[in-house]
Amino acid sequence: FESHFLRGNHDETLLQFLEDATVAEAWKNYGGLETLASYGVSRTRTGDWRDSQAELRENLPPAHLTFYRDLEMHFRLGDYIFVHAGLRPGIPIESQSPHDMMWIRDDFLNSKADFGALVVHGHTPKAAPDLRPNRIGIDTGAYMTGVLTALVLEGDSQGFVTSRDV
Repeated sequence: FESHFLRGNHDETLLQFLEDATVAEAWKNYGGLETLASYGVSRTRTGDWRDSQAELRENLPPAHLTFYRDLEMHFRLGDYIFVHAGLRPGIPIESQSPHDMMWIRDDFLNSKADFGALVVHGHTPKAAPDLRPNRIGIDTGAYMTGVLTALVLEGDSQGFVTSRDV
């Protein structure tokens, strides 16, 4: 087996915060405070985030920073393409914007477009995996439900394993 790690909006925002402390005002609403706490950042005052930024820069191990910076935007394997959020309909994969691959929702989720491969994605939590002819959504909102879902691909078959199964 080989591992491929994909960049999502949370990873991207962490990297942005390291460059621009004002990003924290939005980031605090979707995991930023928890991420800062996980790296031992104690200074998380609303308003001026420069102290938090400096503390994160100090506490973030260099290997973690390298990991975040090296995350792939997408990965293709056979008839599947894996991406964090989705793809913009009508745009070839090589022309997709990184922003869309990390943030897109409705234009992708409501599309019946053929993307040239079955798109496997997360980013938009659902109670159960969302199987469509052109995509498979596997985000079951682990952060709020405790249910983590994985897609199992073997030959032509698809199956799911969730933390409920363990």
